[in-house]
Amino acid sequence: MFAGIDEVDWASMEHAYGPADDVPGLLRGLASADPAEREMALDGMYGAVHHQGDVYACTLACIPFLFELAVDPGVQDRGSVVELLTSIGGFDLDEDDEDEIDEDEIEGAANYAMAAAAVTAGAGVFFELIADEDPGVRLAAPLALATLHRHPVRVLALLRERLPVEADEEVRLALVEAAGRVALRHRPLAGRVADWLSLLAAQAYAPGLRLAALAQLARCAPDVLPGDVVPVVSGLLGELRSTTGTYRNGTAEKPERAERAEPAEKPEKADVGAASATGAGLAPATPPDPEAGAAPQADAAAEAAPDTGPEAGPEPESGTGAGAGAPVAEQSAGPTRVGQLRALSAEESAGRSTPWAADLLRTLHVGLDDRVDDRTALLADQLRSPDRWQRVDAVRMSGGLIRAWRGSYDGLVRLIGEQLADPEPRLADAASHVLEELFGLAAPAADALAARLAADPGAWVKAWASGPPGLGSTVKALARLGDARAVPALAAALERSEVPHDVGYAIGHLGAAAAPLAGALRRRLGEVSLDEGAYDRASPLLAGLTGLRAGEAAPEVLRVLRGAPEYRGEWLRTAALRALGSFGPAAQCAVPELRALIRRPGTAAATEAAEALWAVAGDADAVLPVLIEGLRAEHVHDRRTAASALGGLGPRAAVVAPRLRALLAHDELWLRVDAAIALWEVSGRAAESVPVLLAAWEKNRHVRVRVAEVLARMGPAGAGSQAAHVLRAELASVRRHNAMDGGYGSHDTYEDEKLLALCRRALHGKTGKGNTE
Repeated sequence: MFAGIDEVDWASMEHAYGPADDVPGLLRGLASADPAEREMALDGMYGAVHHQGDVYACTLACIPFLFELAVDPGVQDRGSVVELLTSIGGFDLDEDDEDEIDEDEIEGAANYAMAAAAVTAGAGVFFELIADEDPGVRLAAPLALATLHRHPVRVLALLRERLPVEADEEVRLALVEAAGRVALRHRPLAGRVADWLSLLAAQAYAPGLRLAALAQLARCAPDVLPGDVVPVVSGLLGELRSTTGTYRNGTAEKPERAERAEPAEKPEKADVGAASATGAGLAPATPPDPEAGAAPQADAAAEAAPDTGPEAGPEPESGTGAGAGAPVAEQSAGPTRVGQLRALSAEESAGRSTPWAADLLRTLHVGLDDRVDDRTALLADQLRSPDRWQRVDAVRMSGGLIRAWRGSYDGLVRLIGEQLADPEPRLADAASHVLEELFGLAAPAADALAARLAADPGAWVKAWASGPPGLGSTVKALARLGDARAVPALAAALERSEVPHDVGYAIGHLGAAAAPLAGALRRRLGEVSLDEGAYDRASPLLAGLTGLRAGEAAPEVLRVLRGAPEYRGEWLRTAALRALGSFGPAAQCAVPELRALIRRPGTAAATEAAEALWAVAGDADAVLPVLIEGLRAEHVHDRRTAASALGGLGPRAAVVAPRLRALLAHDELWLRVDAAIALWEVSGRAAESVPVLLAAWEKNRHVRVRVAEVLARMGPAGAGSQAAHVLRAELASVRRHNAMDGGYGSHDTYEDEKLLALCRRALHGKTGKGNTE
């Protein structure tokens, strides 16, 4: 084995973390008899040599040696090697991709193409491996064939031949999944595959196999699904819970119950790449959102989505997705990514009789796509299941459905709320996390949330190994509903030695109901030491006071404004200025300080101070020159702030209309939008602004809430207008405007529901629930 490996000039190549001279050691590690060494080697392959799916020259050089490992019966964990080969060779570069490649990507694209050619050329070995003695190899081989082999007709024939003789249940499911992949990759074969899958779904096979067939049908031929797919799947889930017979070779038998061999573990891929948190590469305003604790990003990203920060919304967005692999040198210092994923998989599977069922249901839901009513009915049935794990899966899948698709979810949400009382912590926690992201849609579960909150005070605040504490999901979910029953938990959080970083945003959602907390916020802010840690300690308190518009706290806020330290002082001053601006005339004591700050026109601080001074004192003569100068600021974010502030002055700023009009053609989309809105606000004429806003709507979906907000303020759109056409099209869409594949933001549902309400108001001058009118 490994003949010629030392003749390869590995040192001249690189992987994700530098020179590739460590790759021979990784390859030899894959053949080690030591499980820990094999795991370290696999982690290194995914983390460096095939980092986030990338293909380097050293990745290409590995392919012959990986094939040697895959076919050597003396090597253990060969299924992992087959999966690695499938990942390396399975990248598709279609014609559209080729048209978009720039010069910097040419080498990478060539590597992908060479990897696909090299692995495909050797894919014939997977025909032999599909009957290997190692069930882990048999588990990986079907998908390798379906992904890589040049002759899909032969592959499909082999899958059908293999199914009746395969003894391992999970491998049988992999054979069915591979057939679905053949249909997706080779559309002329989709009808043939669908016929076979329909046969498997209809005949007296084991419920797991029938469910797998339905899942793949939904994926590759959804039109062929039975009309009664929901009761059929519900029945299969019931069979999985209560089957008393055994299933041999996939068909039903009814002898005495027999022991079934445990399915082989399917190792997870080590390095899957991070999903975008917001889908837009957001560029936060300065300061960053105190909940996120991140430094500001470059204004260049602002084209993708609006600035985030205290002014942009109540809380930051957070996403899902795995992080990137660590450098090989660092991996030996702690658990490997492969090991962590295997441990998580084992933990998730513990106690489940059919751990693979959740994956089948997820595949089915993806295939059902916009059939929201069917998916809702299926999830409701799962949430009523006596099997606790089916309910755990249903809660998580319900969150995914609601985040991506518009619909009527009151009944589903009520069932999710019922899970909060379950003694299994994973079920109750999953339910509270889903409800936390639903904001107003969680209303049917409000009583269940309040009951759990009262029953579990220990979960009001969550402590983390690193970083500040945060509020528990139940507290946030109830606060986001504006439910006063969250107030005792927030009051307790404000008495902790370290205030949770997100407490201010929860208070903001409660509004007047949280007024009793103003005193505690004011007291804690007065106790903040104005040292290098001041921003982290003060920002949650300032956010809470801003949300309450608690003008009585102006002296404490003014102390922070005057004494902000150098470290993160700019962020802290911005948060303090926004608080003072929210207080309005109640912050008169701050007027001298604000007047002093506007004496340096063109700076971000002067613009922010001018905006606050206008809110507090209404002195247009003092602030107008400062804001006009702000329109010429170097950074786009600062110019956007000035434009928005000028719009707030209304007709008092009519003199700036020509300057705002000039910005309507600016390269930065978000500056064009802010300028268009401000132009309408200062001039009262919509004719110039609306076309700019509608063009931005079409170009960037993340701008739609802001555009709909101003269209609603302009009054009902004319029945035949372009604005009305755009608004009606949005309301007719079933998919949420910000839904994306591979990731999500914690505020996605909130933002989309807000958009729908604004669209209805812009069309009809009213709001209400629903998704079409």
